[in-house]
Amino acid sequence: MSYKVTLLPGDGIGPEVAQAMKKCVDATGVKIAWEEVEVGEHAIKKYNTPLPKSVLDSIRKNKVAIKGPIVTPIGTGFRSVNVQLRQELDLFACVRPCKYYEGTKSPKPNLDLVIFRENTEDLYAGIEFDKGSKEAIKLIKEINQMQPKQIRDDAAISIKPISVTASRRIFKYAFDYAVKNNRKSIAAVHKANIMKFTDGLFLRVGREVAKEYEGKIAFQDVIVDNMCMQLVQKPELYDVLVLPNLYGDIVSDLCAGLVGGLGIAPGANIGDEIALFEPVHGSAPKYAGKNKVNPTATILSGVLMLRHLKEIKAADRLENAVKAILKEGKNVTYDLKANRDDPTAVGTQQMAEAICRKI
Repeated sequence: MSYKVTLLPGDGIGPEVAQAMKKCVDATGVKIAWEEVEVGEHAIKKYNTPLPKSVLDSIRKNKVAIKGPIVTPIGTGFRSVNVQLRQELDLFACVRPCKYYEGTKSPKPNLDLVIFRENTEDLYAGIEFDKGSKEAIKLIKEINQMQPKQIRDDAAISIKPISVTASRRIFKYAFDYAVKNNRKSIAAVHKANIMKFTDGLFLRVGREVAKEYEGKIAFQDVIVDNMCMQLVQKPELYDVLVLPNLYGDIVSDLCAGLVGGLGIAPGANIGDEIALFEPVHGSAPKYAGKNKVNPTATILSGVLMLRHLKEIKAADRLENAVKAILKEGKNVTYDLKANRDDPTAVGTQQMAEAICRKI
């Protein structure tokens, strides 16, 4: 069987790690017709937008896409393309496995967690008003009339929506995943002790959904700051975590650090009809074109994609090849060496080629 997959190489190191992933996925023998499209800084130069409509059209047509990292300007510039993709395509579930592979610099060997991050709401919904804008001034005035705690006139405003609909579907997706994959427990992560109406709603919905799986999956809730401490001290107590958007982003990076860093962390963004796969790490523009960076996270995102396509044997072969190369520690990039200045470190493409030889 042949599949059509939209490939978004991205920018910065994106094209290099995307090429490495493509090489490894093709080596499994699964027939994929790659439809390559431009996003980010490359697209701005051609189309005057970081996310052309043609990209969304391609993903909607093919239903499956995989991307390299895309630069997100800090504080100024265009809005995150990653966030836009998730919202435009209603990719409500961000799934980030955090799994230990022998040979990585992990402080917590044998860790195997899966994080489910609600992708469409919370402070990442993009409902913001700049300081001094007429919208912010109007909103501050309205809010100050409604409650005694006054917002300062020189404030910028972000709005945090959390709905029953979005909360229910992320919890349902996580519980169904846990049942299907023989996971034992789910922890809802929140700050409902302070944000009683937003995080409180998220937690209440989680508890309601948990009742539908009583006897199958154990359920608990943990305040987010406590969870961060628990993950550093005893992450083995946890199995599947479900979080609102912002906490999910932060905690998944923390967990990536527990298993060797962002260079090992793959991700998936899942909707009712469309799936988009990506590494968790950023675009690292200072390394662009140097054939130096670790491609593992993008290659493991390719493993997740193959599993989504139900090419399970091919996915297992590719993951086992990655495991073997990491364990050997020979044909790996500089960051995976005991000494980052080790002259035996190989480049991005050379590591991918070594993985291909193991498949």
